[in-house]
Amino acid sequence: QLQLVESGGGVVQAGGSLRLSCSASGYVEGYVMAWFRQAPGKEREFVAANTWGGLTFYADSVKGRFTISRGGAESTVSLQMNGLKTEDTAVYYCAAGAHYSSMRALSGIDYWGRGTQVTVFS
Repeated sequence: QLQLVESGGGVVQAGGSLRLSCSASGYVEGYVMAWFRQAPGKEREFVAANTWGGLTFYADSVKGRFTISRGGAESTVSLQMNGLKTEDTAVYYCAAGAHYSSMRALSGIDYWGRGTQVTVFS
């Protein structure tokens, strides 16, 4: 059983930066940790993932601007967001699962955090 708790959301002007963190309590070995987001009126979408072996994957919309990393004995996953745009405004969720490919399709996600709001204004 994992519990995921996000932190670091906030309000920032376009072009600015935020760093989100997700702390996982429980047995994290082997899990893929990922970030998703959901904007008002839109479906939840994949943002970035970090496998247990250290591979990273990004949505095209955030590639080059966002960086995902793991630390704290792999129990913390962070999302550094630079060059924020108004379209990045969403609730950001941390997630854990066994397989990146299925997680990216919003399947095979074993655990979700409650989310943290990111608002980018112009």
